[in-house]
Amino acid sequence: MSKQKFIKQSEIDAPIDQVFAFHETPEALEILTPPWEKVEVLERTKGIQIGSKVLLKTKTGFLWQRWEAEHIEYIPNQLFIDVQRRGPFACWLHQHRFVPTDRGTTLMIDEVDYELPMGWLGEWVAGAFVRKKLQRLFDYRHEMLAEQFKKTAT
Repeated sequence: MSKQKFIKQSEIDAPIDQVFAFHETPEALEILTPPWEKVEVLERTKGIQIGSKVLLKTKTGFLWQRWEAEHIEYIPNQLFIDVQRRGPFACWLHQHRFVPTDRGTTLMIDEVDYELPMGWLGEWVAGAFVRKKLQRLFDYRHEMLAEQFKKTAT
C-alpha cells in the first residue's frame, strides 16, 4: 500500500507571527492534544527547530507504544516539519504550514503523509479507523488553536 495523505486546514483569526509563535511554546503540544487521546510526553528538547525531538508514550488500541518525532525543517512564520523516527506508523511526515491572508488572519494547514504498518493488510484492517481518528484529532487541534486566539482577543 502506498502512502496516504491527510490534510486539514482552517483560518485562524490572528496574524501569522502569533499563530506560529504559539506552536513554539512549551505547552502547545499539551493544549493541542485531545483529552480522549492517551498520550504522555516522556522527553522533549526545546522548541520546534531542526533537530529538536519529542518522545511520547501513546496508546494504540490496547498497546502502549513509544513515538519519537524529530523536527527536520523549520522556516519561521512559514512551516515546520516533523517525522516519526519510531512509533506506530510505518511512515509519518507532518508538515505544519502557515499562510498569511489578505485579512490579516492565518491559514493553518496540517498535511500528513503516512503509511500504516503491514502494507495493504494494515490499510485493510485499520485504514478507515485511522482516517477517522486523524480527522477527529486535527478537527480538535484546529478548534483549540482558534480558541487560543479568541481568548487573547478578549
